[in-house]
This record gives sequence, structure tokens and C-alpha cells, in this order.
Amino acid sequence: MRFTIGFKLKFLFMVKRMVLRVFNTMSGKMEEFKPLQDKHVGLYVCGPTVYDWAHLGHARTYIAFDVIVRWLEFKGYSVFYVQNITDVGHLTTDTAEDKIVKRAIERKVEPMQLVEVYMREYFKDLDALDVKRPDISPRATGHLLEMIEAIQSLIQKGYAYEVNGNVFFDVSKLDDYGKLSKIKLDAMLEGSRFEVHQDKKNARDFALWKRAAPETVLKWWSPWGTGFPGWHIECAIMGLKYLGSQFDIHGGARDLIFPHHENEIAQSEAMTGKKPFVKYWLHTGFLKINGEKMAKSLGNYITVREALKKYSAEAIRLFVLSTHYRSEIDFTDERLKGAETSLKRLYNTLESLEDTKKVSAKREPNEVEQKFGENVEKLRGEFVKAMDEDFNTPQALAALFELSKEINRFLDEQKQVNAEILEKVYDSFSELGKALGLFQQEKTEKKVGGKIADDLVQLLFDLREELRKKGDYGLSDEIRARMKELGLVIEDTAEGPKWKLA
Repeated sequence: MRFTIGFKLKFLFMVKRMVLRVFNTMSGKMEEFKPLQDKHVGLYVCGPTVYDWAHLGHARTYIAFDVIVRWLEFKGYSVFYVQNITDVGHLTTDTAEDKIVKRAIERKVEPMQLVEVYMREYFKDLDALDVKRPDISPRATGHLLEMIEAIQSLIQKGYAYEVNGNVFFDVSKLDDYGKLSKIKLDAMLEGSRFEVHQDKKNARDFALWKRAAPETVLKWWSPWGTGFPGWHIECAIMGLKYLGSQFDIHGGARDLIFPHHENEIAQSEAMTGKKPFVKYWLHTGFLKINGEKMAKSLGNYITVREALKKYSAEAIRLFVLSTHYRSEIDFTDERLKGAETSLKRLYNTLESLEDTKKVSAKREPNEVEQKFGENVEKLRGEFVKAMDEDFNTPQALAALFELSKEINRFLDEQKQVNAEILEKVYDSFSELGKALGLFQQEKTEKKVGGKIADDLVQLLFDLREELRKKGDYGLSDEIRARMKELGLVIEDTAEGPKWKLA
């Protein structure tokens, strides 16, 4: 008892003194994480433009931020998570067409009908990946009045101007435009992701409101005539509305740094009197396939739904987390298969712990068990240290797999284990896995795909046992060999023979 209490207190002290650090895109360096309000975190992540199926590139970003939310909660923070739905104003890069309107015309449906379908399917896909839903998922079209009021305010303050029903933000009014992306003026104009428009004073100026042509499908009244909002004003307004004039974390994929997030900062800080809009900017790297960024515009994407037909949700999550969220990931079938195999190893360890708990001993821990507990404590500390260093999931996973190896080695060598230590180890192992969003599957699901499949395997297993009792070892051995080929192994335990995944 003395050991286990000391073990727990020592670990709690260790967690308390560990400092969470994050890489802030704004400063370009690691910073200690200190939220604006003690133990409360305001988080905004740019959500999808819902005109098609969610793909693995989207999943990469939302799984990464799901783990960030889980870890913040693990550290004792309450997280208020906002992730928008873009349902108007996201223009294609080569034309002034709204992506949603363009797809709706192709499908011969109403734009909001298209939005409703793909928004619902997006949530289904992310639910299937065990990604926690945000606290609020505001739609851009539900905040048009706030956008119009904000644009009026920017005009009054001299940060915006109207020409022929179009309203643009005047970038020349800001001395620090480009502070997030660190892109120089000449580089901005060379690449040019700026939309060419005859009514602009400066090529870098961006649209807050666009005049609608007579044939435009999505349009609303405004003081400057009928039109629709620019994409950048949408996220800025929804962030300000739900999280306040300053909040802790703003996230999204790396390609949003410029111009989208840069323009969010420009608008928001102009409105609030130069208050820093966001304290920490976090950005995910791309998911690549065949060396290119996975994107709908390139036509090289794999939908979440297609991926889930081949791989389990947690294998996809493990694949994503095996690379740091700021780095690029190369998608290959081999890596997904490897993630599936690694996931089985973790579940086998969890199951071995569950089985051993049933025959554990209520006695004082011996020296071997105490050493085992110390090793578990050390590896848990390594996991926490990795996650506290900018959510370093590859290193955290390395610690988790090393912990799995340590547990398996110990259980293989011991016939009986102290009950309290075993309970603590089980809780620790499962808690760390769940902090990454793992170990969410029900027991019947994690074996071979559901209750019916499990029952069929059990039937085959029982048949083999009956054949062995009758002395028909030839057929029983053949069944065992065939089960092994399917990834099912039979092992002897204190409670008799059992089957599990290899």
C-alpha cells in the first residue's frame, strides 16, 4: 500500500510541475502555454467548406486538434472549442465563383441543399473517426448581420473603402500586415494569391463584401447593395463573437496562414483597437499523396468514408499521430496497414491486463512488482513530457509502445500480480491511450468486427476444443493453423485456452 500511494503522489507532483509548451506560428518559436484565463482555453479552428465529402487531408487537421483538445483537458483545462462551417464566400482561386455555388450548379441542386447534405455527412465522418465535436459549429450565413456591422465599423475607422458596391480592406493602413506569414511585400505580389479587381486601390487589399451580379445565386442586401461577404471576414467575426476580442488558440492547416489567417488578424485588430487577436497560432502540415498535397482541387484525395472501408478509425488516427502535427505526412497503404498492426498490439496489451486483473492477488507488492511500478511511472512521465512539448505525438506513442512492451514482459514472467499495482497500471495505460483518442472501441468491435463475427470465431474455437477432447488432433490442429492465418491466435491462460488477435 505504501508503494502505490507514493507512486500516485509522485506522479501527480510530476504532472503539476511539467510545463506545456507550444510552437507559435506568430513568434516562430516554442512558448510556454499560459491561457488568458486560468484553466480556461478558447480555441477556434477553421472548419470545412461543405461542398463535397471530407477527405483524409481534412481528417489530418481535425484529428490533430482533437488530440490537442484531449491533452488540454488531460492537463486540467476546460476548453471552449469553436469550429465554423463555411457555407458561402469561399471563392475558387482561378475565378470569382463560390465553391458551393459552382458545385450546386453542376449537381443541379440548391446551394443550401448541397450545404445541408455535406455538412451532415462531414459530422458523420468525423464522428466515425472518434473526433470530438466542437462546442459550437457556427455557419457563416447565420452571421451576416454581424459581418455587415463589422464592415461598417471598418469603413468608419478608415480601414476599409467602398467602390461600386464592393468593400475592400485597405492594407496600407497597417504597418504590420504580414506579421504572421512573414511574407515580404514583393513576395506577396509575385506569387500572387491576391484577386485582381479594378476597384481596388492596392493589389494587396482584400474583399470584405462583394457586389453580386444579377445571376448570382447566393446574395443578400447590404448598405452597399446586394452582395455576399468575403471569406476572410467570416472566420474573424465568428471568432470574435464566440470567443471575444482576444482568445488563446487559433488553428488550421498551414495553407491558411496566408492570406486567410493574415487577413483575419488585420480585420480583427483593426476593429478592436490593435488588441492582439490571438495569443497562439497553431498550424498543421499537409497530408501528401504521391508527393503532392492531398486536395479536392488536385483531384488526388481519398475520402474519409473510403478510408474507413479499408481501415479502422483508430488505425487512421494512429497513422496521423505517428507524425508530428506540424510536419507533412505521406499517405501509403503500407503505413495504414502498419498502423492497424500496431493498434492490435496495444489492444492485446490492454486485454492481457484485463485478463490478469481477474486473477490478481490482494497482498503487499514484492520487489519485482515495485520495480515494475517504477518503470511504468518513468514511461508515463516520458509520455507526458512528449505531449507537453508541443503535443509531440510520435514521441508519446514511442513511450506508449515501450510501456506496452514493459507490461507484456512483466505479465509473461509473473504468475500472479499485486491487485492494486495492476489496477493502477491498467488505469495508467488506458488513460494515456484515451488521451490520444485510442481505446474507444468496444471489446466486441476490437476483435474481428462486431458481435456476430466474434460469435462465429467463438463457435469455431469451441468446435476445435471439442475435437481435441475427442482426440481428433489432425482436424483441431488444422483449425488452429487456419485461425492463425486469419490473425487469430490461441493461447493457454490460467482460466484455460483463449483466442485473441495476433
